[in-house]
Parts: sequence; C-alpha cells; structure tokens
Amino acid sequence: MSGDLLLFMAAGGCVGLGVALLLGRLLPAHVDLGDALTRLTPSRRTTAAATDTRAADATERVGQWAMAALPAGFWWHTPHRELALLRRPLSRFYGEKLTFAALGLVGPVAITALYSALGWHLPFAIPAIASLGLAAVLFFIPNYNAVGEAKRARVEFRRALGAYIELVALERTNGSGVRQSMEAAARIGTTPVFEHLDEELARANLSGVAPWSALRDLGDDLDLPELHDFADIMRLSGEQGAAVYGQLRARADLMRNALLGEELAQANTDSERLSIPGSITGIVFMALLLAPALLRLFTHT
Repeated sequence: MSGDLLLFMAAGGCVGLGVALLLGRLLPAHVDLGDALTRLTPSRRTTAAATDTRAADATERVGQWAMAALPAGFWWHTPHRELALLRRPLSRFYGEKLTFAALGLVGPVAITALYSALGWHLPFAIPAIASLGLAAVLFFIPNYNAVGEAKRARVEFRRALGAYIELVALERTNGSGVRQSMEAAARIGTTPVFEHLDEELARANLSGVAPWSALRDLGDDLDLPELHDFADIMRLSGEQGAAVYGQLRARADLMRNALLGEELAQANTDSERLSIPGSITGIVFMALLLAPALLRLFTHT
C-alpha cells in the first residue's frame, strides 16, 4: 500500500466523519424519554448530575463534545445503573468509548503502513475491514468493563450496607429518631458506600423527601434490592412507630450469611479451576513417558 493511498484513506475518513456529524446536527434528535424524565426528576440520583468538581481530563472533554455533537442513538446501549453505582460520569464513559474506537481504527492502518515500508503490500480491503471490525469491538470494551466493575462494586456495597444496618439499629436503641439514626449511621463510615448514603440522605433532607423513599429510589437506580428491604423496614418504623431493632439485626445477619455463601461458592469454583492445570500437567507428563514406547512400537511394526 503506497503513501498516496493512505493519504486518500485518511482524507476519505475525514470527509465521511464530517458528513456524519453534519447529518447528526441537521436531522431531528431522537430523545430517550426515560433518560430525559430521570434527569428532570430532582429527587433521584443520576449519573449525569455529578457533584464531582474536579477538572475534566482529555477523555472527559472528548465525551462532553460527543454528548453535544452526536445523536443519542449513536451509543447503542449505555449501562446507566452500572455507571451510577461506580459514580462515573457519562462524559468519561463516552470519551473512553470514542478513544477505544479510535485506537481500533488507527491500529490496522499503522500496521499496514509499517508493512508497506518493509515492502509488503497488502490489499486495500484487508486494513479497511480490520479497522472497522476492531473499532466496533473496542467500542464496546468500556461497556464490558463497566459491567464487570459494577458487579464487584455491588458486592462491596452489600457488604457495607450490612454494617450500615447494624449501625442504624444501634442508633435506634439509643433513642434516636428514624431520620436521625439513618443520617448519623451514614456519617460514621468513611468508605465510598457510606459517603454515597450520606449524600443521598442529605439530599432527601433538603428536598423534604422521606429518607426511606430516597433509599428506595437509590435501590432502583443501582439495582440493589437489599436497599428496598431496608427502606421498607424503616418506613414501618417512621410511619407506624414499630420497633425495628430485631428486624434490622436479622436483616443484617441474613445479608452476611448470603454474602458468605456466595464467597464459599466462588472459592469452591476457584478450587476446581486450580485443579485443571495440574491435570493437564499430569496428562502431558504421561504422554512424554509413553511417547518413546509408542514410537518404537509403530517403528518396528
């Protein structure tokens, strides 16, 4: 592939990108009604409504430009719940997707240019198809990473939530009210989970929303049914004055037992996987021992 052909490919890509951006600005936008209502609801926590005041880096600036310039359907699927649990802004997520896709587009072209410099000329279709395919695959890598990280973060959230429920039960035994006990227990911990709960309760207090309603909405946003159960228990205590110390302790014990069972199951799975390399090594060793005898047998026959 000559240098002129690479230049023509780059020019054609720039023209195509310009036409796509122009059409995206001229055509009517397709608004996601659910996402729009979520952003307009003041009592719910969204990923876009960030309290992060740090300066945006290059990846976030690329994402901010893409959110303003590209249509909503361009992203295909956005894991809003996972991003909300990780407290990762949409601009960073979209910036990562575009960065990965750009690497996929540039990688095969750079390798083809290196081969051309060495005198190995490839057909035009090979780098073109490879660039488009690799860009499409890498475009969804941030989705895969977000789902995996959110799965681990959800386990950590459940573990911290068990400790938080215990603290709320202790605050209730000391005579604190429902809201006061929930807010005081959230201020005790310094982990990200406790900080998240503290911010949500503070927002609910300022907006006049019941704390159990705020935590139930948070459970919907983060896909955490354990928050629903805790919110229902606190609602009974707040609305009917029920004694909930025993229920809270039982709920915390149940969550710990469930987490322990999951960890034991994962440990058993990992132990079974560890036996696979040993089995393969034994098979290879037996093959090395039997190979000379089999070779002599087949050679003499």
